[in-house]
Amino acid sequence: MSQTSARLAATLAAHQAPPPAIPRLGQSLLDRIGNTPLLRFDQLTSHLPSVTLLGKAEWYNPGGSVKDRAAANIVAEGRRSGLFTPGKILLDATSGNTGIAYAMLAAAEGFPVTLCMPQNVSAERKKILSTYGANILYTDPGEGSDGAIRLARELAARHPDLYFYADQYSSDANWLAHYHGTANEIWQQTEGSVTHFVAMLGTSGTFMGTTRRLKELNPAIRCISLQPDSSFHGIEGAKHMASAIVPKIYDPTLADENREIATEDAYVMARRLARDCGLLVGISAAAGVFAGLKLAEQLQLREEQQAVIVTVLCDSGDKYLSERFWTEK
Repeated sequence: MSQTSARLAATLAAHQAPPPAIPRLGQSLLDRIGNTPLLRFDQLTSHLPSVTLLGKAEWYNPGGSVKDRAAANIVAEGRRSGLFTPGKILLDATSGNTGIAYAMLAAAEGFPVTLCMPQNVSAERKKILSTYGANILYTDPGEGSDGAIRLARELAARHPDLYFYADQYSSDANWLAHYHGTANEIWQQTEGSVTHFVAMLGTSGTFMGTTRRLKELNPAIRCISLQPDSSFHGIEGAKHMASAIVPKIYDPTLADENREIATEDAYVMARRLARDCGLLVGISAAAGVFAGLKLAEQLQLREEQQAVIVTVLCDSGDKYLSERFWTEK
């Protein structure tokens, strides 16, 4: 073969070869869910040398809250099981954050979503859901999240072929998201030194899943559940179990201890975290920090060995800025 022919053959071969693969740069929306940072509260615990208080900063999730974890897993399980088929509308009851997570995923993946939600949720949550394009059915604020649950159940029973009823309060995919994700992250980030886990109860998925896995990793870890101290409270997303529709996934025997939190204590802690620590967190997150700090002080008084307390900062405070408590003394 002549030199010219050889060059021509090489040129043709190069053009016939498939182009090199373009690397997938960046991350998808789902890739950004989980692996949230663990923050220290040094300003709060400077007088407690034997205790470390940490909070899982869940606003780093793309939808801005811990609920991204459960919502993504519920949608994935619905697809896997064949219950959530193309054309069906995702339906669920929500106090706001799970609804935002569903709406975000619906916009990204192209499925319709209808959410039942109490009328009195924060204005910011309503605006976020509207921006994502979710269909919202508001319920009586006096009935709280239970009113939203009842409406969602009614719609699902009336139109089973129209809706995929995600039912975050009953779905095992809810707590499993935390069993496989949140708990293992806490274990790794504390290098196995976590001694106490403290979290607010809503659907109870975060507490159930995280506690189950942490207890497997170290049965000595103390897991303390939190709930509002009355049926009429201002901690959005939280449930007073004695007076509410109890989530199917909730197991009251799992907690080593249950503590009740006053709404005003959560408000005070939210303001303190903003003004003294530079952390703008939501009300349930502040309730978790309040309970964690009280526990830390009790452990210090008992002069127990070094303790590492972890709580969940469910979301940031930017969804609550229209609330009046921020400006109170």
